[in-house]
Amino acid sequence: MPKSWSAKRERQYQHIKDSEKQQGASTGRAEEIAARTVNKERARAGESRSASRTSTEDVSSGHRGGKRSGTSGPKGPTRDQLYNEAKKRNIKGRSTMTKAQLSSALGHSR
Repeated sequence: MPKSWSAKRERQYQHIKDSEKQQGASTGRAEEIAARTVNKERARAGESRSASRTSTEDVSSGHRGGKRSGTSGPKGPTRDQLYNEAKKRNIKGRSTMTKAQLSSALGHSR
């Protein structure tokens, strides 16, 4: 975390990092996602020296969610993320379920 971040941004970074790690991301990947997200939010709020046009004009990362996880096909959480959530909820038969079946069993709407 850069020293130029405010206490709020440091908390936001830690929260995102912890959330990504809970969802099965490696430590390095979780740190990368958290840093990119916080830097984009800083740019949107005018807290950074420079910002790309997409950072300031695009939909916020919190609102966007998994809407751009690929160019085509289903969006949203990956099968592994759904599986980990099903494991936490102790859903039976989860190991043989497809992504769509896991999503349905968890009550996610598509």
